[in-house]
Amino acid sequence: MFYKVSGLSVYGGTINAKGHGYWSCRKGGNSCPQGARSIQFMWCNNVLLKGLTSLHSQRVHVGIGYSSNVRVENVKITAPSGSPNTDGIHVQNSRGVTILGSIIKTGDDCISIGPGSMNMWIEQIGCGPGHGISIGSLGSSYNEAGVANITVTNSVFTKTQNGVRVKSWARPSGGYARNLMFSNLIMRNVGYPILIDQNYCPNNNCPRQNSGVKVSQVTFKNVKGSSSTQQAIKLDCSYTNPCTGIRLQDIKLTHNDRLRRPAVSYCRNARGRRGGTVIPRSCF
Repeated sequence: MFYKVSGLSVYGGTINAKGHGYWSCRKGGNSCPQGARSIQFMWCNNVLLKGLTSLHSQRVHVGIGYSSNVRVENVKITAPSGSPNTDGIHVQNSRGVTILGSIIKTGDDCISIGPGSMNMWIEQIGCGPGHGISIGSLGSSYNEAGVANITVTNSVFTKTQNGVRVKSWARPSGGYARNLMFSNLIMRNVGYPILIDQNYCPNNNCPRQNSGVKVSQVTFKNVKGSSSTQQAIKLDCSYTNPCTGIRLQDIKLTHNDRLRRPAVSYCRNARGRRGGTVIPRSCF
């Protein structure tokens, strides 16, 4: 881990964490150690990570927390699709993070963006297998920092569980996610290409609650390709805090289905508008 370092550059190299034994322990439901991140930057400023190859991390491959002006370029991240919690890059409580030109194949999110993340630019990512690029999960605690000014553009998703996703716990929270732009994206047989899920509740430990996270000003623009599920667009927002300012523009997503069933949109508690041609037909 790099801790409180400023003006750091890391070039090239390969880290092979050989996480197979740890994943087997986790899958077996045994009492396992916490597991390690392959490389992590905490309270760092003005960092460049370029050309790194990360293989088979026990957990997150690259962690960035409480840092600013971090640039990640041309990294290659690989873990099997069934490896648990092996996020490619996780960012939290950081500002000015840029991620460019990287290939991420993993068992969890290719890139996950946690609370307190601001002013991020993500471009030219090849994602898959994995769970897509996710903002969240948010709202796990009430006093939580928000997420704002995030751009994901010019990227390709291949056979991922999700494409671009915003997810928050179904429980009270003072958090928010706003000013999000997802543009110029190609989806290749992706589970849910466009997804807002504000009813995230693993293990059913938040029954009959609604997400307090306020999701607003989210644009999905020029997103094209195919969905492996019929719901190519799913906007499942909070009953008490509906999503507002959602914009769907120039979307063309088809359902990759032997029965030739058309793709559909699903919206609940979502308010917004559409522009250009939107396929499947939007709820707005």
